[in-house]
Amino acid sequence: MDFQRLLLMFVFGFSVILLWEAWQKEGRPPAPVGQAAQIVERPAGPSRVPEAEQTNVPRGEPAVRAEILSVRTDLLAVDLDTRGASIRRVELLKHRDAGNPEKSMVLLDPAFEYEAQSGLIGDGQPTHRTVWRVVSGDRELGSDAKAIEVRFAAERAGGQAVTKVYTFTRDSYVVGVRFEGPGVDRNAHAYFQLVRNEKDPPGQITMMSTFFGPALFTEKTAYRKIAFSDIEKGKAEVPADASDGWIGMVQHYFLSAWLPTQGTKREFYVRKGQDGRYAAGVVLPVSGGDDGVRIESQLFVGPQEQDRLKALAPGLDLVVDYGFLTIIAWPLFWLLKLLHSWAGNWGLAIILLTILLKLIFLPLSAASYRSMAKMKLVAPRLQKLREMYGNDRAKMTQATMDLYKTEKINPLGGCFPILVQIPVFIALYWVLLAAIELRHAPFVLWIKDLSTLDPYFVLPTLMTATMVIQTRMNPKPPDPVQAKVMAVMPFAFSVFFFFFPAGLVLYWLVNNILSILQQWQIQRIFERDRPAHGKR
Repeated sequence: MDFQRLLLMFVFGFSVILLWEAWQKEGRPPAPVGQAAQIVERPAGPSRVPEAEQTNVPRGEPAVRAEILSVRTDLLAVDLDTRGASIRRVELLKHRDAGNPEKSMVLLDPAFEYEAQSGLIGDGQPTHRTVWRVVSGDRELGSDAKAIEVRFAAERAGGQAVTKVYTFTRDSYVVGVRFEGPGVDRNAHAYFQLVRNEKDPPGQITMMSTFFGPALFTEKTAYRKIAFSDIEKGKAEVPADASDGWIGMVQHYFLSAWLPTQGTKREFYVRKGQDGRYAAGVVLPVSGGDDGVRIESQLFVGPQEQDRLKALAPGLDLVVDYGFLTIIAWPLFWLLKLLHSWAGNWGLAIILLTILLKLIFLPLSAASYRSMAKMKLVAPRLQKLREMYGNDRAKMTQATMDLYKTEKINPLGGCFPILVQIPVFIALYWVLLAAIELRHAPFVLWIKDLSTLDPYFVLPTLMTATMVIQTRMNPKPPDPVQAKVMAVMPFAFSVFFFFFPAGLVLYWLVNNILSILQQWQIQRIFERDRPAHGKR
């Protein structure tokens, strides 16, 4: 199989990816009408969760001004607003901002109206619109402390108090949130939601298909992404009744998600508010005994580090989405991490992984290049057949097949080896695209971040050169028009690499260089051992 067919195979592979992503967004069936009605009719369900734009204060809530409370741990800097005792802003201290590496990454960000809200559903119960009172306590995790609690209180009519408690733990992106106290009605429910607008988060790369929006998981429904457009059109499908699972907001490399306790009954919901923001949340019942009632959940807000996510909740690691090639991508990522532990540099790890894969597929690649070498050797004779039979396509086809039979050449002999390798190459593409470990990971000299574009386009330029070399190593197609198209194809196809992250381009560049060396060696052997083919 020649290089032109190889290019077409890769184009086909990426087309399949794009079609799959489009189907994921548009092809899912809308939620059953009966299920939607069930959600709305539940008296304590999502339909009674107040929206942010509603400003009336329930009776019994103190009319005091809201203020911002700052809390800091070893991993997080969090702003809590006394109006609603909501999380307004979360800064990830160990991760850099996409646009300015001198600053920390801000995930929950007022610029995107992105915040975590929670409250109680019930007569006179405090909500995310209530102005809470701050209870004194530590606001910074000391060097000798494992955790701190930040408490807010709200008084109900009759003097009964409801307390909302945030728990921050060392070396953790999980924030505990619970309601307790005599003011919590035993018949009440609690809601925990994430709200934000649909503005693209920072750091998105042109031509990179990465999901951004709500997502949820239950054992029954498995991992499911929910497009903002589906919510707006009323097509979003969420479980009305579950006893496991989580719901969150996903963006490239990062995640925020509510993680209720396993086994607790829950009702998920998504909706678009009157203020234009989208909400994804869960409603939980109050639990407790003679010692008092309480209700709690956990909020994860941090990076998509697979080992950390897997330890927190079932299915949470699935947000690192490798699509339909996950079964291949997981071992590749494991191997990439292992190589990094040896090399100490993610760029070197990518090079080593590429070489290793090339060695694994060496027999298959050799079969493809042997077929290519045979085709190159008989190319002059094919051109003579074209000149001999002119426009008599039937005779030309028969003569061509006779030549293939005489020389024992299978024109499709190189297809199968390439087809076997394509799923692995595409899976590695997704691994390099999704791995947060590559974010702000330097390689050499000018490449300071393997997850972003090469600032001087050195790697894409070299990639283009290797594609041109591969094209010239193959025989020209007998059809002049096809020859011109194939000559231009490397330049047209290489345009994509100018918009790919440096880590991806590095992988393709190394793979191309190894392919050129292998193809050159096989062609050299054929020309040495079978020189007569080119003279007949």
